[in-house]
Amino acid sequence: MGRTQFPKSQSAAEDAEELTHECKELLLPLPKERGWRTPHIYLYQGFWCQPKEIQAITNFQHHFQARDTDLILATMPKAGTTWLKAMAFAILNRKPIPVSTTHPLHTSNPHDLVPFLEYKLYANNNFPDLSKLPQPRLFATHVPFASLPESITKSNSRVVYMCRNALDAFASSWHFLMKARPESLGPISIEEGFQMYSYAGYWKESIERPHKVLFMKYEDTKEDNIFQLKRLVKFLGVPFSLEEERKGVIEEIARLCSFENLKNLEVNQSGRSIGYFENKDLFRKGVVGDWVNLLTPLMAKQLVQVMEEKLEGSDLSFKVF
Repeated sequence: MGRTQFPKSQSAAEDAEELTHECKELLLPLPKERGWRTPHIYLYQGFWCQPKEIQAITNFQHHFQARDTDLILATMPKAGTTWLKAMAFAILNRKPIPVSTTHPLHTSNPHDLVPFLEYKLYANNNFPDLSKLPQPRLFATHVPFASLPESITKSNSRVVYMCRNALDAFASSWHFLMKARPESLGPISIEEGFQMYSYAGYWKESIERPHKVLFMKYEDTKEDNIFQLKRLVKFLGVPFSLEEERKGVIEEIARLCSFENLKNLEVNQSGRSIGYFENKDLFRKGVVGDWVNLLTPLMAKQLVQVMEEKLEGSDLSFKVF
């Protein structure tokens, strides 16, 4: 599969021109704040979005028809999305496409192999025909569980959710989005960006319906990738055979999909697989605890408080170092 090339970043005015009348009407009553890449972001269904994202999300919600065999990779931004896409693609395709120097991950960015529903397939007011894609279909999204279409939530399709501690996710997001922020909007301070960041998760669904949602943590996957790969293949219903374990297939996939390997591949050093963002900017450090180099103690304390409030009453916790 070849890489899809996207145009250079558009101005805020050009973005606005591409909004439909219906979307503009939808935005009018929504709360809004200053945005990171666009002049404003809007509070839509409980989470903050850029205008074009809201248009794509509504199209996705109204027109996507899930199949029982579908796999949806859901993540919060900068929480290991590219990594999870690589692992899922390599796992599901390991029989017809064994790990080798000609593997698609050597020539295609993971975002081209596992497309975003709202950022690629339904972006720019597109309505793709996905009915002819081979099964199982593999898609990705940043949309919270409550905003997924009913065809996903009420079908037998499966959802894998990976999240990251809010401190590192915020720090990584700030670095990432500042590189795509148009100069015409001027600089934005870390403090302003911090106020716009919100934590979301699929934890409740993974507890109530473990057959439906697998909850993975970035920190746990960094600590023991092999164990998390085994969790993933078991959830997907394609566990490693004894023969595969004997041949070291698990370790081969772990090496192929490692942050370090993906970052250094030539295909990930140039081009754009997600609209406004350079592929090389998808990989920064990928470490746990790097937030200490960006956040002040007060900001970290505030973000921890927000995280604890959102997780109150659950058994969910995160490693931040």
